[in-house]
Formats: sequence, C-alpha cells, structure tokens
Amino acid sequence: MSGISILAFVMISILSYGYYVVASAESARDEWNFESVNLNVDLSRVLKKVNERFLSVAIDASLVAEEKFMYLLTSPKLRTLAKALTPAFLRFGGTRQDFMTFNPTFLHSNENHKNSVFDADDICERLELPPLLEKRLKQEWTLQEIILDKEDLQRKYRSVKFTECAVDLLYSFTNCSGLDLIFGLNELLRTSGNSWDSSNARTLLQYCESKQYSMSWELGNEPNSYEKKAGIRVDGYQLGQDFVQLRKILQESKLYHNTGLYGPDISQPRDHRRDLLEGYYVNGRDTSLEDFLDPEVLNTLALKTHEVMETIELTSPGKKVWLGETSSAYGGGAKGLSDTFVAGFMWLDKLGLGAKLGLDVLIRQVLFGSGTYHLVDENLDPLPDYWLSVLYKRLVGPEVLSIEAFSILGKTKRVRVYLHCTNKKSTSYKSGAVTLFALNLSKGPARISVPVTISNSTGEAFVLQSEQPGEEGLYSKSVKLNGEVLKMVDERTLPSLQGTPLPAGEHLRLPGYSFAFYVLSEAQALACR
Repeated sequence: MSGISILAFVMISILSYGYYVVASAESARDEWNFESVNLNVDLSRVLKKVNERFLSVAIDASLVAEEKFMYLLTSPKLRTLAKALTPAFLRFGGTRQDFMTFNPTFLHSNENHKNSVFDADDICERLELPPLLEKRLKQEWTLQEIILDKEDLQRKYRSVKFTECAVDLLYSFTNCSGLDLIFGLNELLRTSGNSWDSSNARTLLQYCESKQYSMSWELGNEPNSYEKKAGIRVDGYQLGQDFVQLRKILQESKLYHNTGLYGPDISQPRDHRRDLLEGYYVNGRDTSLEDFLDPEVLNTLALKTHEVMETIELTSPGKKVWLGETSSAYGGGAKGLSDTFVAGFMWLDKLGLGAKLGLDVLIRQVLFGSGTYHLVDENLDPLPDYWLSVLYKRLVGPEVLSIEAFSILGKTKRVRVYLHCTNKKSTSYKSGAVTLFALNLSKGPARISVPVTISNSTGEAFVLQSEQPGEEGLYSKSVKLNGEVLKMVDERTLPSLQGTPLPAGEHLRLPGYSFAFYVLSEAQALACR
C-alpha cells in the first residue's frame, strides 16, 4: 500500500445502510402525546471542521453513453438548480467511466483544440438549450434510462467514445454553475503487464490544458469490483502505482501540476480483498419499507466509517476521507423510495453524522442522471432531497459542535439532532449563531428543550414535511417548508425559502415524521465567533 501515500484524499463509495419508514404528521393529535427531548451542548469548541464543499454532487458518466444527452447540461433550469448548491464539487464518473475513452474529432494540435467547438468564457450566455430541443431530449432520456438500467442489471457495459464536445459541455456546465469539476478517468485501460495505460488520459489532459479548463481528476471507479465487471484484477499495490503514474503526468503539466487528485474510490470489501481500502453498500433492490422503521440502521454509517478510518490510519495517516458516491441505495436507488420524501431522513442524517465522524466531503449520487436517487428528476424538476440540500447549504456551516439528545428513558433513538455553526458566508445571521437540525423518526411529535445557555436566543425555524398527510406522504415527490409547497418560481428562479420566527424561550416543536433546521441567531457560541 506504500504507493497510496501520494494521494490527496481517499474516497469511499457508501450508498446506503437501509431505509426508514416515515409518514407525515397527523393533523389531529393530543397536545400531550409527544416525546420530550432535552439537549446537552458544548458551544465552546469546534468538534470537527469539514470542507466548505462538504455537500457535493455527481453526474454519472452514463450521461455520455449517447453524447447528445450532454446537451441537457445547457438547460438554464438545471444550471439554476446547480448554482444553488455551491460551493460544491461536481464529480463526473461512476461505473461507466471505466468503459469510456476520449476520441477527439480534431487533430492533436493546440491550435485546432483552441478553435474547436466553443470557448468557456462566453458560453454561459451563448449556449442555452432551446425549449423544444430540451423537451425532445427529456423524452428520449426516459427511453435511454431503460437501456442503462438493463445494462446495470446484466452487468454488461458498452464501450463508449466521447469527443471534445462532451468535455466542453461538461466544463461549461460546471463553470456556469460555479461548481468545481472532478473528472473520472478510465482505469480499465491496461497494458499487457496489467499497469495502467495512460495514453488516452494524456490526450484528454492535453486537450483540457489547451482550453485552460481548471479541474481536478480521479482515476477509476470501485477498482475492487473490476474482476466482476471486466475480469481484471487490480490489487492495492498496483492501484497505488497507477496513481503515482497519473501524479507524475499531472506534475509535467503547467496547468495541472498542483491540481487535486482524488481516490481510490473503493466499495464492497471481501475477506480476500484486504489489500484494498474498504467501503460498504446495501443493495437497493432488496430493501423494503420495513427497513425504514429501524433507527439503528442509521447508526451503521458510524460503524462502517470507523472501520474505514482505522484502515486509513494504518496505511496513510492524516489523509482525509470522502464519501465519494453516496445516496439511499446502490443499483440506481430503490424505485418508489429514493426519489421521494422518505429518502430525506436518511440523507439529512448522513450529512449530520458524516460531518460528526470527520468525513471531509460527501458526494451525492446524483444531481441529475439515470436511476432513482437523483436530486433533480428526468423533467429537471427538483425532488425533496434537493430542497433539503439547498437549505443545508444555506444554513449549515462547516464547524461541527457537540450535541446529545436525551429523553426520560435515556438517550433518544427516534429524535436525532446535530449542531453546527451557522453558515457565515451565505446568511446574514449574527456572529456566534448556531444551526440545530433534527429528524423525528416517530409518528408522534417531539418537544425539544434547548439548554438555558441558548434558550433566550431568537431565531428561525425551517420545518420540512411531506406535501400529503398519512402513509401516502411517504411516496410524495413534493415537500412543504413551514406549510408551503416548494416549487420553482420559474425556470431561472428559486423560491425565497423563508423561515418562521422563533421566539426566545420557546420549546422547539418537531412534528411527527418531519425534519427541521433551527437557526439560533443569538446563541453567542464562542466556537462560532
């Protein structure tokens, strides 16, 4: 594993630890039928500090399986939605990145490269998808998803060639949206000696440098699954050597000599695969609603992450760990669940627990693309997890604070709470403000008593519930913020996402099966000043 020491980060793919059944709060409920929760907090010190791009997103490489679908990235609506998630990384990769090769249509000269397709500087204004073409591509994408899903089920992947046009479209999307691009390179291009064949990557790097595209790189996707996908085995030592080779190539570049190099992105360990770094999955195809009911499943993220952290400390001490590809379930997500309101409980808990455990970045699979775990659907409409993510970006800062929740019976399992400094960059709250976010996995409401030290703070509440009451609300693709259904004002404008005033001294009220952000603007937290 010594070859891994040159890596900037270690990425893990952990897509799911199960589901948690929830329902919207019932309208009529006994006032006294609630769980009373008390909090212990420490506002004097920062427990952990994560990357400002902690919540990041991915676009799956399956989008380039037919290059015409890359033009969906020029949709003004999709750009608007992506921009609201900044600052963030945009990882372009996934299973199909190891089956795609760069096939330039122009001669390999810098002069031709400079004149090819378009320049990024003015592309935001010049290149926008016409409404009729957007409608046609969205219709065709629905059919394309069926083909991609079949490939995933059969584990048979076509070789895909992409041109400068695809690269330009991808880079213009990230550039216009304000995202930082991480491009996944094909690791399955091997020499006869089973080392990485870097010739195609060199061609791509030369093209991107000629266009002055500022971006970072990743090599390979889940190399511990190569034997199953392609009949090729790459052990940990060889993987390290491949990364060393890529780092040397980048160091030869004037533009990329100090750029980010991320990976390896590892999942699904087996006993005979201890030579590779560890990550974990749960198959979304055999989950059930019953899985959503068990809050203990949420805690498995902590168990798995601790195991990964121990491995990193043994092999590459001090390296930061990313959750490089994560959502509700692998295999494209769980149909009827991963794109609905219920998925938000696991997503918000993963954000809270992941930061508390010291994971530096979580990359959500996907912003837009195949499967059912996307933030934006095939019609480019935002789903419940998208709105949750935008609120998290606006209200939650990178500084993690210590908090514990207790009920009369001891440490509560059904109400889960996390505490951060309030985001100083994107809000106008006072210095020392804190953001508490909470999930209620119970049918009944909860009343949260905040400590005396912050009970006199005024603030704002942002409570998210399903659009529909009862069990049907579990499957809703709409979400209410403080009672109002969230939807875009128009294709270039998001709603204001206003909170409701939170009087000083009031208990925090969390409806059954809901999650919420509470900004305590006058907490005067020493750690947040």
